Amino acid sequence: MNSKIYSQLSVMMFLQLFVWGAWFVTLGNYLANIGFSATDIGTAYLTNNIGAIIAPLFVGLIADRFFPAEKVMALLHLIGAAVLYYVSDLESSGAIIVGLLIYNACYMPTLALANAVSFHQMNAPEEQFPKIRVWGTIGWIAAGLSITFLLGSQFDNVEATTIPMKMGAIGSVLLSLYCITLPSTPPKSKGRKVSIGELFGSQSFALLKDKPFAIFAACSLLISIPLAFYYTFANLFLNELGMVGAASKMTIGQVSEVFFMALMPFFFRRLGVKWMLLVGMLAWVVRYALFSAGDMDSLSWMIYGGIILHGVCYDFFFVTGQVYVDKKASAEIRSSAQSFITLLTYGFGLAIGTMLSGRVIDALTTDGVRDWSTIWMIPGIFAAVIAVIFFFTFNENEKAKEVD
Repeated sequence: MNSKIYSQLSVMMFLQLFVWGAWFVTLGNYLANIGFSATDIGTAYLTNNIGAIIAPLFVGLIADRFFPAEKVMALLHLIGAAVLYYVSDLESSGAIIVGLLIYNACYMPTLALANAVSFHQMNAPEEQFPKIRVWGTIGWIAAGLSITFLLGSQFDNVEATTIPMKMGAIGSVLLSLYCITLPSTPPKSKGRKVSIGELFGSQSFALLKDKPFAIFAACSLLISIPLAFYYTFANLFLNELGMVGAASKMTIGQVSEVFFMALMPFFFRRLGVKWMLLVGMLAWVVRYALFSAGDMDSLSWMIYGGIILHGVCYDFFFVTGQVYVDKKASAEIRSSAQSFITLLTYGFGLAIGTMLSGRVIDALTTDGVRDWSTIWMIPGIFAAVIAVIFFFTFNENEKAKEVD
């Protein structure tokens, strides 16, 4: 991969995650500001999970068989830009949720397409892809900083407005135009019959006969449920707590993610898969405990500590899980296995958690005041129970050096 292609793919990945980070982080705060209940906010975020569930179907049946990936990306981002901008001017909860569902049905397949465009240009993806993917994290960070320091200097209480959504729509237009310039990535399954079951990872079901993998899959699904509390309501919580510029300060978590990503080979050698996954699960328990006990006065370090833990929470669980799946699955079903785990976590697990979190928060809201201390205890206890179950049931003899 030459320097030109590296630059092209890096810019693509930067814009891809910039668009997502622009609207996703602050959406809950805006919806609460216009009168949405926590349940309705959860439903709005659920559209993102539904998009993740249908993405393999769209990519596998359309993009992989008929059209170049970069052209499909260009069209989806252009449609998505129009839909997201239109949604930003809506006021009815039903109309906003339907609009977000259409938008996420356009956006979520582009995550897989961006990866496909990247991998098609690589001859050593295990070395080259992380160098490309890190620019996506930088794009997410740039979105948060732009909301606070660029838009926040021009508009009051910008995180509770539709302005971040409009910024995401503009970014999506730019990305759509940029996709046209990307290297060609022809459909990889053109002329080949592909079953719907295969698109959702059915080829990997045989791995469930292996007890450690079955336990890993079950715990991955279950641990994703409490994780949704953070993704859906952290920005609203931080704003109600009185944090100034919450969107930018939340990007500290992405900086932490980059830092721990670089250290993962070190930890793999010394901890191994089981302890890496367990540390990731326990990091979520600690994060929620810190959020439950912290404030923006003398205990503000707890709040910032919970944000900084994002690198451990994400890398040690999600990235380690992807590595584990890659090593457990044979080359013939590796892609299918990754699709299956992604469907369990980003699809069903976070979807269940998103629906549950809104109902929990509504139940712990009195006269418009949310009992955040108790709210964060619930997913923390849930995650702790899953971690204990995982510790006593998962026994994989694979050593860290075998996963490097």
